[in-house]
Amino acid sequence: MTKDNYSLTTEFILIGFSDHPDLKTLLFLLFSAIYLVTMVGNLGLVALIYKEPRLHTPMYIFLGNLALMDSCCSCAITPKMLENFFSVDRRISLYECMAQFYFLCLAETADCFLLAAMAYDRYVAICNPLQYHSMMSKKLCLQMTTGAYIAGNLHSTIHKGFLFRLTFCRSHTINHFFCDVLPLYRLSCVDPYINELMILIFAGSIQTFTITTVLISYFYIIFTIFRMKSREGRSKALSTCASHFLSVSIFYGSLLYMYIRPSSVNEEYKDMPVAICYTLVIPLLNPFIYSLRNKEVINVMKRAMKRQ
Repeated sequence: MTKDNYSLTTEFILIGFSDHPDLKTLLFLLFSAIYLVTMVGNLGLVALIYKEPRLHTPMYIFLGNLALMDSCCSCAITPKMLENFFSVDRRISLYECMAQFYFLCLAETADCFLLAAMAYDRYVAICNPLQYHSMMSKKLCLQMTTGAYIAGNLHSTIHKGFLFRLTFCRSHTINHFFCDVLPLYRLSCVDPYINELMILIFAGSIQTFTITTVLISYFYIIFTIFRMKSREGRSKALSTCASHFLSVSIFYGSLLYMYIRPSSVNEEYKDMPVAICYTLVIPLLNPFIYSLRNKEVINVMKRAMKRQ
């Protein structure tokens, strides 16, 4: 082993999309547009829910917090990625790496619990409409939202803490557009087995719990919908769940593929497309999925625009 291999790495180079130099300007404009629309869409949705008393219900409170976490996810990743399109060295320090991963993990974990809470909310609204206000009280809504943030902070802190046991002495080149843990594990000169085991245990437990909550909720929802005699009632019930189910399917599908897949298929070239999906595409789509398919949100937006 050469002397350079013994020196510990305290900063990295994010390769990003440098394999496509001819498309650099086009990709920069594309991701800049995605970032702008994502921030305007999500923060606009948060502001609308905050200002309109009619939207101060559990479903929209969960939706507002989901939009806030999507904004956090986009802010953690995109600015550095855009900077690196025209940066000469594309360097990022170890602590910047850990900060990126911390806020991304916080946002994604909170999203898991918020989506599960939204599924439970839809279950109560459709299966127990007469008991909705007692079963989905403001206190329970606040507890669920607070729990999502606490779980997100604990989960990201645990994995960030385990990152400090690793040392990086092989290479300082990350074949990714942000500092995710899987590319960092590949650069470690310490066996990352414990870190990978912790991801499997904690991320697996979180996703198992939240996905199970979503599936059980939708089992009862679908059962209740098929028992409805009114065709209009069935159509209305399905429309209130369609946007949430679409968002859940894309979000959990990409996360499961990224972090819970076997190590034998954990190749670098598969990381970036999946990561683009859950860090950039989903935060972009969520405001449109939930607002454009929701008549109440559209009506509130129209009234707000008329008042301007």
